Amino acid sequence: MRVFKDKSSLQRSRLFMLLRHYVVLVLVFMAEKPLFMLYADGLQRHYSIRDWIMVVWHGLPIDLSVAGYLLLLPLVIVIIGIWLDSFPVKRVIQVYDAISALVLSSVFIADTVLYPFWGFKLDASVLFYLKTPKEAVASVSPWMVVLGIVVILLWAMCIYVLLIRSLKPVSVPFNKVLMRVPITLFNLVLLAPLFLAIRGGMSESTMNVGRAYFSSDQFLNHSAVNPGFSLLSSLSKTTRFDEMYNYLDENRRAELLEGLYRTTDEDTEILLNTDRPNILMVVLESFGGDFVHAISGREDVSPRLDSLIGEGVFFSNCYAGSFRTDRGLICIMNGHPGLPKTSIMKLPTKSAALPSLPASLSEAGYETYFMYGGDINFTNMKSWLFGTGFRNIVADTGFTLAQRHSNAWGVNDDITFDRLLKDLRERTDSLWFTGFLSLSSHEPFDVPYHRLPDKVDNAFAYTDSCLGDFVDSLKQTPVWDNLLMVILPDHGFRYTRNGLSSDPHVHHIPILWIGGAVREPKVIDRLIGQTDLAATLLGQLGIGHSEYLFSRNVLSGSYSYPFSFYTYNNGLCFIDSTGVTLYDDDASECLINDSDGSEIRLDRGKAILQTLYDDLEER
Repeated sequence: MRVFKDKSSLQRSRLFMLLRHYVVLVLVFMAEKPLFMLYADGLQRHYSIRDWIMVVWHGLPIDLSVAGYLLLLPLVIVIIGIWLDSFPVKRVIQVYDAISALVLSSVFIADTVLYPFWGFKLDASVLFYLKTPKEAVASVSPWMVVLGIVVILLWAMCIYVLLIRSLKPVSVPFNKVLMRVPITLFNLVLLAPLFLAIRGGMSESTMNVGRAYFSSDQFLNHSAVNPGFSLLSSLSKTTRFDEMYNYLDENRRAELLEGLYRTTDEDTEILLNTDRPNILMVVLESFGGDFVHAISGREDVSPRLDSLIGEGVFFSNCYAGSFRTDRGLICIMNGHPGLPKTSIMKLPTKSAALPSLPASLSEAGYETYFMYGGDINFTNMKSWLFGTGFRNIVADTGFTLAQRHSNAWGVNDDITFDRLLKDLRERTDSLWFTGFLSLSSHEPFDVPYHRLPDKVDNAFAYTDSCLGDFVDSLKQTPVWDNLLMVILPDHGFRYTRNGLSSDPHVHHIPILWIGGAVREPKVIDRLIGQTDLAATLLGQLGIGHSEYLFSRNVLSGSYSYPFSFYTYNNGLCFIDSTGVTLYDDDASECLINDSDGSEIRLDRGKAILQTLYDDLEER
């Protein structure tokens, strides 16, 4: 038994023990990734050594985070030992390690064994099977159950032995006896780097599953994700979606929903001169109709966008489907309305089950690409981008450090638009679909542009000038000839403090189609929703869209009941030719409810929201 010269030597020994514990946990997590790949894939896809290394490397941030979580309790135990000389620090940590090893092994083995059947990482859905264990193992032979238990115990023993070996004390001679308070404070200082590892750094985004995503191959992305983190992350979000917003009985819900969304491509009005244009989707941050002359009557903020409206197809009566970027992108790319209190983007298993424009276009021969100058780990955007079908992605890390700090949210719009222009000029693919998301027209509205005295107006004017310069330059290239450029915002913006952020005028947004592929300028004034873009665009290309349950081809002859539906933080709005119904679920009352047709509008809005959550539960 090692004898320490003084208490400070003992404390430093415990500090080294904690550090070794952390390293052991990280190394275990790293080792589990190739083991997962070997079992789940069985070398069938012949991945290169680089792929295996990239899986381990991109999964490392989440591994560091999980190891940080697991080290919190040992750190607390060590601090208790500072004040209680007789406290059995080593023995308590040994018990904790035994429990941790068994849990970690169970999660890893379960994730590895189930993945070939499920096709996604271990998540909260496993709890539904544990409620009925007899049925859960009904199709598995008793020997397989026994084998699984044995493997779990063996791997748990390996983890436990490694952790226990790291408990071996290391004596660092230090003759001066430190007092308990300074020693405690020193140990508490460790919380700073520990919480930094847990959080995933100091960026806007906190640690999430998408941090490990790096490839268009979902198996590689899933292999990089720590199964313990995947399970805990889903547990923190788990709920029975079909139990939310249960306004109506099932028969009434189905009756009200019947015929609202189904459209065919029969008698579709064709707006393009080709059915296979290259497509550029420019999503302008928060650029609602308040800043566009054709909608609000204001002439000072977006003169470049206003001038382009006369050159293309302008959808003048559209409403955004939600109120945040993570919801707005789902509306645009997945043709799925945004949800109150739930972000589908943060639920990788659910979002990957939705149809998407990138996936539909990829099947039709399009190469897919996405650019955003911000942090794509924010709101789990990274996993959604890969899961939704984008093959190539450029984000803030693709720019210089100085460029990445040109805006509070990342890279300013003039820089990203210039990079986008350069990349488009170099595209050699026969067909491509590119998505682009701007960011400068966002709080705190600090931009390198000074045309308007109002800070908010000026930020939107800056984005407008960047857009105009980009289009001018793009017109001078061969890219323009076969291009369909779709311009729209992710959501609207409440410009004034008057009124509600949920008001229809805030959600009224522009959608503009321009480019050499557009047949002729035209204004489409029929009432539509942002989610209708997906089916409408696919209808122009002759690509089926029946899997888009909440998107309509508004240029089809079958579009017979124009309406728009959107949600906000805890409410819904339904608009049709009879008027507007804005319903607040917290208050259980309508904030706006035009008299004509008010009851049926409210019921239809409730039926849609209820159906959205029922559908989400089933995916």
